[in-house]
Amino acid sequence: MMKRNYQLELDRLLAGLEGRPRLLLHSCCGPCSSYVLEYLTRYFDVLLSYYNPNIQPLAEYELRLENQLKVIERIPGVTLAECSYDGRAYDEAARGLEAEPEGGARCTECFRLRLDFAAREAKRLGCGYFATTLTVSPHKDAQRINAIGEELAGKYGVKWLPSDFKKRDGYKRSIELSREFGLYRQGYCGCLYSKPAP
Repeated sequence: MMKRNYQLELDRLLAGLEGRPRLLLHSCCGPCSSYVLEYLTRYFDVLLSYYNPNIQPLAEYELRLENQLKVIERIPGVTLAECSYDGRAYDEAARGLEAEPEGGARCTECFRLRLDFAAREAKRLGCGYFATTLTVSPHKDAQRINAIGEELAGKYGVKWLPSDFKKRDGYKRSIELSREFGLYRQGYCGCLYSKPAP
């Protein structure tokens, strides 16, 4: 099957937008969100959801949240949607998949867990769209993430914003902004299974 160009799909969607719809953006971390927020706040009123029960240990989660807040302070037009840390939800989603390689089935379930929360929150908060920053990373499979987002859009009746934010130097711009904002850039995705051995 031919890969879809989600950046072109996003271009077409943005060209047809009327007004400034509300968007619930799931953010995996401050550095990844920097470019995505710079880009999307031109078109949407953004509610940012920092729902990441996969991040372990709790001290790492809190450090990344602190850096997420730094980004929100620097980019106008973003409101943080409150949520709490729920490590048990991730443990449940990953159960039986602990030995999977990085990028495998465990990651798929992690994407699904976080995007399901984002879709439900978007519906609850009256947002017209939901999206994720995950596709800005060159290490994440945009095809898989968009397929999950589209599936959940159908389930919850909220529009999915297609994306491949790494395109057009999005990842490069996120590195530049991270440097400019003085952000901590983590050395592993989030769960302890993805953390390199010391």
